[in-house]
Amino acid sequence: MRSDMTTSAQPILYSFRRCPYAMRARLALSISGVPFALREVKLSAKPQAMLDASPKGTVPVLMLTDGKVIDESLEIMRWALIQHDPEGWLERDDEQLVETNDGAFKHALDRYKYPQRYDDDHLDHRASGLAFLEELDQRLRSAAQLCGAERGLTDAAIMPFVRQFAAVEPDWFATQALPHLKGWLAGHLASDLFQQIMTRFAVWSPDDAVAGIQGA
Repeated sequence: MRSDMTTSAQPILYSFRRCPYAMRARLALSISGVPFALREVKLSAKPQAMLDASPKGTVPVLMLTDGKVIDESLEIMRWALIQHDPEGWLERDDEQLVETNDGAFKHALDRYKYPQRYDDDHLDHRASGLAFLEELDQRLRSAAQLCGAERGLTDAAIMPFVRQFAAVEPDWFATQALPHLKGWLAGHLASDLFQQIMTRFAVWSPDDAVAGIQGA
């Protein structure tokens, strides 16, 4: 992964470092080994080039070398792994569990993390989110990862959202009886892969077409 302004010689990924959807796209792209150029964006000042590619204005957005645009994170993950899947992540793709994460759990997470945006009691949503984490903890009692002994697409798709939930009230989260989930999360956060995809890059600008490559 590098941050630069390359043209269609490589796929271009518009990303925001802290977005969990962008994180999981970067995880799959990085593990696949598919070369891509990363353009870090500022969500309050989205570049026109990204909006031209995907008018909905959310990250991640992957522009392929043939001009095709993929602007759904799970589609980006699966596209990357179809190109090359050295760890067999596609063999560990629990679509139903990921759907629950992206649906009910994300709904609760948003209302827990951003109570000022919603009228509902954020503690009720915290409890709803915790119930999902307890299910994951039970699942991890019998295996190191969500779909067996080795990490896979399911782990990479869900982990960034669990990370976000845990960070809302870290002291409270630390008191919860989720030993297997906490170990799983800590392992992913400490991994070389996660450290790689969380590299900080300067916000991309169209002027970088003149400046050239940023980062490596």
